[in-house]
Amino acid sequence: MRATSRVLSLISSFLGLNIATPSWYTGRLWLLRIGLYKLQRPKQIAADWIWIIDHTVQLGKEKCLVILGIRQKLLPKGELYLKHEDVEPIALIPVEQSNGEVVFQQLAENIQKTGMPKQIVSDHGTDLKTGIARFCQKYNTKHTYDIKHKSAAILKRELKDEPDWQEFVKCASSTGKKVQQTDLSALAPPNQRSKARYMNVDTWVNWGYNTLCYLDHAKSKDPEQFEKSSLCKKLGWLYGFRDKLKDWKILVEIVGTANNYINFVGLFQNIHKDLEDELSEFTANESFGHIPRELVLFVKEQEQNIADGDRFLGSSEIIESIIGKYKGLQRDQVKGGFTGMLLGLAASVSDFSMDTVQKAITFVSTKKVWQWVKDNVGKSVYSKRIEIHKSIKSMEQNWDENRYPCQA
Repeated sequence: MRATSRVLSLISSFLGLNIATPSWYTGRLWLLRIGLYKLQRPKQIAADWIWIIDHTVQLGKEKCLVILGIRQKLLPKGELYLKHEDVEPIALIPVEQSNGEVVFQQLAENIQKTGMPKQIVSDHGTDLKTGIARFCQKYNTKHTYDIKHKSAAILKRELKDEPDWQEFVKCASSTGKKVQQTDLSALAPPNQRSKARYMNVDTWVNWGYNTLCYLDHAKSKDPEQFEKSSLCKKLGWLYGFRDKLKDWKILVEIVGTANNYINFVGLFQNIHKDLEDELSEFTANESFGHIPRELVLFVKEQEQNIADGDRFLGSSEIIESIIGKYKGLQRDQVKGGFTGMLLGLAASVSDFSMDTVQKAITFVSTKKVWQWVKDNVGKSVYSKRIEIHKSIKSMEQNWDENRYPCQA
């Protein structure tokens, strides 16, 4: 936003336009106004809404329930990869405490916006799972467990207690620190996620497998960029994981194939049979042949009660992407708790037509934005820190005055 403001200023100067250009802060307010407009504008009441929900958390005890929606009839006809503009923001609900009862109430309160959802897609977070189960039981809505999180649960089960995997992760983490400031930085392992670390097992395995291939190549041919001694010293430990990396490569290919296929085609009657064909080459694997059968059974359970001709979402990957974009907007502030930029999440989805922008700027004032922030977000962690520092300064001043009273 600061860069945009500067670019506009440069263009104005270059073209000789004697007009004021908006500051970055003005741009931020415009974004929040658009977000609030999209969030609060009336949605069409219909019986085919699909809700995609998840929690996002930041510093502090607050978490925010995000509900995005799309009409079933508006799902892409071919590839089912949703884009940010395909979904509509339904609700952003920050709360200090969340459990099954709270989630149930939050979902029930949003029925008035879209009508009864036909499907809810989510991960199996404890409070989400409990609240959604109660909601679906009362309102006869279908709940789909996101296949990507199911796959991550399988990976966690297979790897968390395996000593070789723990040692591999430990060595990779140590290697990252050793090479990040050297000429080998291009071969550094990916950063490990602090949460949901089994969601990116594939990046770690692929890094290890590909780097080992590079080391094998460097043995037979002088590497173009790196010294052999440096490669072996920092990355030679990968040779000890050759067989394991081959096994883990198959493991991530199995879950990756299932994830991509269901994300591509969605859920409908008997889709599990097609998935079974897609995974058939892996069923004879000695170590992980049971996983394709488990994933096929999982999809078969998810497709239950889907009417003939209906097509549902099988993945909530779109909401993960959008929450990631929101955290990108927050940048360093993502570690400082929720702020008004939460409305930036709503602004980043759905249409961004000129008509939408014009209506947002016309009907949503800055005052309405700050009122929404006050009612829903409250004081940010940064604001609380400022208050604490002011209190400390005041206490220090009083302490100094009492300790060193002025001499008459």
